[in-house]
Amino acid sequence: MKAFRSLLITLLVAAAGILGAQWLGQESLRDLGEVVVRAGGNDYIATLPQALLAVLIAALLLWLLWRLLSMPFQTWHRYRRRQGRARLLDGLHALDRGQWQRAEKLLQSAAAEPEVRAIALVAAMRAAEARGDATSAGQHLQQLGENEPTLHALHSAERWLQRDKPHEALEALDLPAIQPLPPRGLWLRSEALARAGRAEDAFGQLGALRQTQVMPAETLATLETTLALQMLDEANDVNTLAAHWEVLPKTVRSQPAAVAHYARRAVALGWVDAALRSIEQTLDSHWDESLLRLYAELPVDKIDSRRASAQRWLQAHPASPALLLALARFASAQQQWSQAEDFLHRAIAQDAGAEAWEMLGECFAAQGEDALARQCLLNAVQQRRGQLPQPLQRRNLREQIQDQAVAEERDEHGFPRLPG
Repeated sequence: MKAFRSLLITLLVAAAGILGAQWLGQESLRDLGEVVVRAGGNDYIATLPQALLAVLIAALLLWLLWRLLSMPFQTWHRYRRRQGRARLLDGLHALDRGQWQRAEKLLQSAAAEPEVRAIALVAAMRAAEARGDATSAGQHLQQLGENEPTLHALHSAERWLQRDKPHEALEALDLPAIQPLPPRGLWLRSEALARAGRAEDAFGQLGALRQTQVMPAETLATLETTLALQMLDEANDVNTLAAHWEVLPKTVRSQPAAVAHYARRAVALGWVDAALRSIEQTLDSHWDESLLRLYAELPVDKIDSRRASAQRWLQAHPASPALLLALARFASAQQQWSQAEDFLHRAIAQDAGAEAWEMLGECFAAQGEDALARQCLLNAVQQRRGQLPQPLQRRNLREQIQDQAVAEERDEHGFPRLPG
């Protein structure tokens, strides 16, 4: 089939050549114009189509001559390209196998080819870093900056971040010549901003990061939460804190960790009412033991209001160790030792742990009962060691049963709530 097709094409070309020659030989073509070339005292006359054909043939011959003359150079260029790519592949394989010196040598040699220079220099830098040669790695990075400023900036920022120098990383990434940054550059800039104490600016880049899809959705959600918490911690006044809190997504504001950071910063800035209100609203809708513990330990007054809120929560969560400890702390702050003791005994019965024993020891010590205080502190030490604490002779069997008895918690459908 191929031979028949080749024969057919040859016949068509020959027929076209014969017809073209006959057409060029007609006298009527002189009406289209003539071209006269005078050289060496002789005149060469041809019709315009014949002259155009002669020029075309001459151009074709010159092109063939140029191809013949340049063929050795092109062959040598293709050979060098193949050699450069072969060295690049061998160097990448050596890098993957951990042959750092061989990989660096091959990759540095491959970098002589412009087409693979960038990737070869980056891989050579990785090989030098892997064998601990920071000087060679810096030289490869400097060579990369001569032709690839964007890659140079990305890897420079990465190295600055490894040295925990975020400001230098930002200087490398904020160069006007490399704007707009590629997705990896946005990721590195967000990390540098966060480390430099500029979480608000990093939080503003999350939209661009989400569009580029440079990281998985789970990683982006974790980064969003981390930046949101840091942004709250960096607020310098209550107005800034309130503004940062309002711009956070609802999914972040509902997290107990975010509420805890907001409350701590609000207390540090003297905004006590906002701190207590945020915790109380969160606990009303989403119960969290760690957030309740923070609520009890905040270094603020308003013992009466906090104790009233805790008493209200006790009806819904009678078996909460953190809530019982909070009530005991509030009672102790008001020097109501008997009530604090009752709450602490109930907390111990609900596995509140060594903290409850320590608070109970402090309660007995404040009342001058040193022997009981020492026993409670000893029980705290034993429980931290994984040993069973010794029961107090002060509590009879009836009181111990009352300590362990709690009302059954039920959900909105009337079914008992499972533990946890």
